[in-house]
Amino acid sequence: MVGLGPKHPPSRKGSMHDVPQDLLQHVKEFETVFTVDRAKLKSIVDRFIVELEAGLAADGANIPMNVTWVMDFPDGNEQGTFLALDMGGTNLRVCEITLTKQKGGFDITQSKYKMPEELKTGTADELWNYIADCLEQFLHTHHEGENLHSLPLGFTFSYPAQQDYIDHGILQRWTKGFDIDGVEGHDVVPPLEAVLKKRGLPIKVAALINDTTGTLIASAYTDTAVKIGAIFGTGVNAAYMDNVGSIPKIAHLGLPADMPIAINCEYGAFDNERKVLPFSKYDEIIDRDSPRPGQQAFEKMTAGLYLGEIFRLALLDLHDSNPGLIFGKQDISKLRKSYLLDASFLAAIEEDPFENLSETADLLEKELGICATLAELEMIRRLAELIGTRAARISACGIAAICKKKQMQTCHVGADGSVFTKYPHFKVRGAQALREILDWAPQDKDKVEILAAEDGSGVGAALIAALTLKRVKAGNLAGIRNVDTMNTLL
Repeated sequence: MVGLGPKHPPSRKGSMHDVPQDLLQHVKEFETVFTVDRAKLKSIVDRFIVELEAGLAADGANIPMNVTWVMDFPDGNEQGTFLALDMGGTNLRVCEITLTKQKGGFDITQSKYKMPEELKTGTADELWNYIADCLEQFLHTHHEGENLHSLPLGFTFSYPAQQDYIDHGILQRWTKGFDIDGVEGHDVVPPLEAVLKKRGLPIKVAALINDTTGTLIASAYTDTAVKIGAIFGTGVNAAYMDNVGSIPKIAHLGLPADMPIAINCEYGAFDNERKVLPFSKYDEIIDRDSPRPGQQAFEKMTAGLYLGEIFRLALLDLHDSNPGLIFGKQDISKLRKSYLLDASFLAAIEEDPFENLSETADLLEKELGICATLAELEMIRRLAELIGTRAARISACGIAAICKKKQMQTCHVGADGSVFTKYPHFKVRGAQALREILDWAPQDKDKVEILAAEDGSGVGAALIAALTLKRVKAGNLAGIRNVDTMNTLL
């Protein structure tokens, strides 16, 4: 895992003194809108803890706090060969992971298959047969002529699913552009297993997982200090290990109170009631015009899908509310296109190393057809910094809330996602926010470190399959539906 690096982002020479006074005033207004101070961060975390607890208490809360039936961390000694199937929005990835005798060691072989666009609005039979095609092709490529015994499969299904068992999951709703009839409201495991059986493929689903839970388990496999898995990407989410006694909504199952169980928070929906998050008018517009207004409030302020849109709306508002202030009489019609920009646009601006911001100037001309003055470029740079910093600081609140709820003084967080891995200074800004929220002394090293994760949807899926089989062998059958299937895999 990779550490946070320098404690403060490197600064580029040059300053806002290049900006005329009338424009500078609007920059200061942006600073007021997008700056989140220490007191606000703490109030967000306090509310976050209340909503985490509500999700554990009963179904139907803002934050679902989904019980995953992953019931232990790996100890690093897991062994065996497992398949992992990762169904994303763009690609389907098949992996074969061998957990080796070396503690925490693994070997991985993988292939990627493009998800055809027509499949996303096709039939359920077409979907399951396509997945089976990919699995069959993978086995043919890597195991031609071999007499394979039943292979356990960890299925990373990164769509909202309710799980009453680890080898079961009812799709609540399609996302990522999918709209296939006959799948929502149904368990996704039986139809996949039926087509695999029909083809004679020696594959059995041992676990259905979410990529956030996979990130938690895969990271903990190589680093025992990891207690939280997090995604900072197109969406935001986290998973952590709780105990059954802290989850009132499953008390009726009569499980031991001290039994550990992983929780997939799905906390992009934090503060849907708008009690504490510092919403700007740009956040309001994004929510109003979204497919699901009033939902995923936290995600819409912090996730990569929305950062470029917040930036676009702020820039457009400045232009339209102050005629002639920026961009002169240039055609800005491209800037009026919703979701034209994403987080990578802001990241490129923040990465511009040149005094004259020439890379930013080229970017604006290429993407928006706008020629900007140096003063306008300085303003644009500052706006990108403010939006990126707000996202990083608010994102840290979810991690801090889990730590405070579980009274974890120190831990590592395994994190993945495009914003975490590619957005400059995101890690450092998040680390600074944690210091402020958790009241570490200036001389203290970071007690909660957010580190680059292992492959959660591949290695994590395989590990969860291994942990599930280990539980069956030990006679712990909680959260397992098809015990007979599991026994054939042992």
